[in-house]
Amino acid sequence: MSAPVSTPRGGARTRGAAAREEEPARRVDGARQPEDAAEAALRPQRLTEFVGQKAARENLAVFIEAASGRREALDHVLLHGPPGLGKTTLAQIVARELGVGFRATSGPVIQRAGDLAAILTNLEARDVLFIDEIHRLQPAIEEVLYPAMEDFQLDLIIGEGPAARSVRIDIPPFTLVAATTRAGLLATPLRDRFGIPLRLIFYTPEELRLIVARGAEKLGIALLPEAAEEIARRARGTPRVAGRLLRRVRDFATVARKTPVDRATADAALTRLEVDALGLDAMDRRYLGRIAEHHHGGPVGVETLAAALAEARDTLEDVVEPFLIQEGLVLRTTRGRVLGERGWRHLGMLPPTGPQAMLDLAPE
Repeated sequence: MSAPVSTPRGGARTRGAAAREEEPARRVDGARQPEDAAEAALRPQRLTEFVGQKAARENLAVFIEAASGRREALDHVLLHGPPGLGKTTLAQIVARELGVGFRATSGPVIQRAGDLAAILTNLEARDVLFIDEIHRLQPAIEEVLYPAMEDFQLDLIIGEGPAARSVRIDIPPFTLVAATTRAGLLATPLRDRFGIPLRLIFYTPEELRLIVARGAEKLGIALLPEAAEEIARRARGTPRVAGRLLRRVRDFATVARKTPVDRATADAALTRLEVDALGLDAMDRRYLGRIAEHHHGGPVGVETLAAALAEARDTLEDVVEPFLIQEGLVLRTTRGRVLGERGWRHLGMLPPTGPQAMLDLAPE
């Protein structure tokens, strides 16, 4: 049993979200893009098919089996981590494993308490409600959600002024599966109501190779293992990026009449897409090059970089920097951004040495 997935109707957006919508699509950005509609066909349907996230997957399997054995609703689940790692897929798998209905919406879509009440009152016992981008829920909506999560009751105010009255509505026990890329923005009372918090981490190249190979099989692509490995190596640890690159490699191979797709064909296609051996694209290299060539490796403030690159500060902090920092290409220090040793070497340059360089590399 499955309910229709809600579609966005607008709503408040953060400055960073607005900036990202105005940016041209990046092949290596983990955030969902219109072209990713085809990824639904590549998603695993069961936990046994899900690759990666070993600890989270195994723990979730135990909790699901225990809840099913007791015929109770699974405790509320919070999935947090970078975009493109499989939070939506895991939410759908939870509903399938439990054998219950699935209803999906997102934080910006829910504008009024009545919107949330309409969704909750239409759930059946033990159903799964998935709220994506839950950190963008309005505070007034969160207050309505608290008693629903704890006591499975809705406290609503009917009417206005002296005629207003409080109404309490019982709702069936349900499981809220929430996803967020910004767990730090969640209010503490909301975060504490999730009994099963699961953090998703970036995937290893070997895990991504398996995902790419499985995706190629589903898409009917003749892909050699070496080509799958090349795509996985450049996918920035993100399945969504891997799937996107796989589809683009398929396009280049089809036009070039290269079958099966080998490493050389995959490398040529990804080079045409300006995705290098580490998975960096043109925007990443502009960022690194600016620090190296114009600021001698840093330190340099993010506002200065934003102005020099004609990018919004939020775009740099939320889209460009996370992967570069994780890979050690860039360091955030008390004095600003500094190019790491790996960043210098990736640009084919030698890192500076001496006491001042060590001072600049002091951590934040």
